[in-house]
Amino acid sequence: MENQPHALLLKFPGTNCDAETARALEAAGFSAEVVPITRIDEAQLERAQLVVLSGGFSYGDYVMAGRLAQLETERKLGDALTAFRDRGGYLLGICNGFQILTKLGLLPDGSLIHNTSGRFICRWVELEKRGVDNPFLGGLPDTFELPIAHAEGRFVAPGDAPDRYLAEGLVALTYGSDVNGSSCAIAGLSDSTGRVLGLMPHPERFLWKSHHYDPDWESPDGEWGMGYYMFKSIHDTIAA
Repeated sequence: MENQPHALLLKFPGTNCDAETARALEAAGFSAEVVPITRIDEAQLERAQLVVLSGGFSYGDYVMAGRLAQLETERKLGDALTAFRDRGGYLLGICNGFQILTKLGLLPDGSLIHNTSGRFICRWVELEKRGVDNPFLGGLPDTFELPIAHAEGRFVAPGDAPDRYLAEGLVALTYGSDVNGSSCAIAGLSDSTGRVLGLMPHPERFLWKSHHYDPDWESPDGEWGMGYYMFKSIHDTIAA
């Protein structure tokens, strides 16, 4: 397809949401390519408009979630992802990808640590859209649901930083209730350019209406789930 936006998905050992995320991107109109981090090079970044770090357990989260993926990404690409963003590219990190983007310094200072419950959480959550002008969220309503699945999803940052992120418009999504102990109930964070988004919920797991737990849930157009509208939002931004 002429002028079809291209998404590059970086795959690490242990990530396990690559196929679902690629499928969701393709449904929204992207061409999508999954590339192992060991085979990535800067030329592949040149062909992409969106780089995605999918969910899963990169390197088994053996040290801490995202830490080894951060080190390997820096070894392979140096500051190429920062340069990619600075020339107009977009980056999306989902769950483990959010953890990796945070450790790479592509999102505001903070960490994603163990949930206050000390347990892995797998459930649906209500979300509130905070990033009014965020290119990833334009097609979504003010409140909506997505599933989460994480053990280290509690966002924390030094001092009053979470409150500042809210005031500065860097918080893209908040939980509707206290899900995991995150400061200011932060579920998703953007950088100051608006071209980088990290979120703990999994939009690729709510691509179709039929993915919702309630068979009577009504889709805005009768077919798609809320995750679709997130991928469609960034597609339409890039394709415009």
